[in-house]
Amino acid sequence: MIVRTPDELSLMRKAGEITRDALNYAKTLIKPNISTLELDKKIKEYIISCGAVPSFLNYEGYPGSICASPNCMVVHGIPSDKIILKEGDIISIDVGVNYKGYNGDAARTFPVGVISEEKARLIKVTEECFFEGIKHLKVGNRLGELSNAIQVHAEKNGYSVVRELVGHGIGTKMHEWPNVPNYGKKTDGPILVENICLAIEPMINMGKKDIYLLEDGWGIITRDGKPSAHYENTVILTLTGVEILTL
Repeated sequence: MIVRTPDELSLMRKAGEITRDALNYAKTLIKPNISTLELDKKIKEYIISCGAVPSFLNYEGYPGSICASPNCMVVHGIPSDKIILKEGDIISIDVGVNYKGYNGDAARTFPVGVISEEKARLIKVTEECFFEGIKHLKVGNRLGELSNAIQVHAEKNGYSVVRELVGHGIGTKMHEWPNVPNYGKKTDGPILVENICLAIEPMINMGKKDIYLLEDGWGIITRDGKPSAHYENTVILTLTGVEILTL
């Protein structure tokens, strides 16, 4: 784990602020009949207008500035003019921002117009999983305490936790050690220290946990075709608690 200096944490806070605002902007754009490519274009323009750059663009060859993942797509949906949102859909928007060499990363699952109670509950519980997890994010604790709390909350509500995709450390690189699973034993993982930055991101399925990779090499969908939701924030762990940078 990389312990960040006060100056580095200031830059992380700014990256997180722009990430948060980009997601809030995304929320205002999401409506029936908009394409995910249009969302990508507008959010990219917004990030650049803030003096930052989209972290995802060209990351390991990824072609978009955001990940736009509707309905049964868990993550990494490539924006496309062929994907048009319709009433009743849900869509997960994942945004990465690089500000002066430091990264913010956050995701939300949004309703498109009026959605079913089933889908609304999935979104709500996925968000709750994040907050249940960070109750256990304390200096001196094992990382597994957070992971276990996320899993327990998801499963007691009748949902499943994706295993192959996890949160991560974050800073000058988008993905740093340690991995942050959304499942596991309380005794798993490293012991947490002060002034580390993590991206914590429950990915919760309405049906079974099984997923598969699309032929485009990026999009990951649920194997049973049931909806999935994603909720992510970048945080700093301090001696006094958790500072959420993207909320």
